[in-house]
Amino acid sequence: MADFEDELRMDEEENAREAEFILNNLPAEIKEKFSTDDILYMMDAIVEYYFTSGVLDAEGDSDGYIDIDLQKVAEYVCKKAEEDKRGIYDPDEIFFVAQADLDFQEGTE
Repeated sequence: MADFEDELRMDEEENAREAEFILNNLPAEIKEKFSTDDILYMMDAIVEYYFTSGVLDAEGDSDGYIDIDLQKVAEYVCKKAEEDKRGIYDPDEIFFVAQADLDFQEGTE
């Protein structure tokens, strides 16, 4: 069984892979605007949205899929970033980050 330090290291490695995936899947004009640290912050905000919005408690369709409104996710990330004084983000750009995040999650299941 992995100890706590090993689990933290594995989480950091997974987050780094996800951030790289997201950056690599953004349109070029958007990719240039965000650092890896920005993407990691957005990933945390996206997870927070999923936990606080109730989307994780929603009933899936007949195939078990839950409809996630990525525009709402993007708007949440923008609002959170402004509250946290991270800057003002464009929800239309953050939509692509949320989409890439979801693509990564679906690809690792």
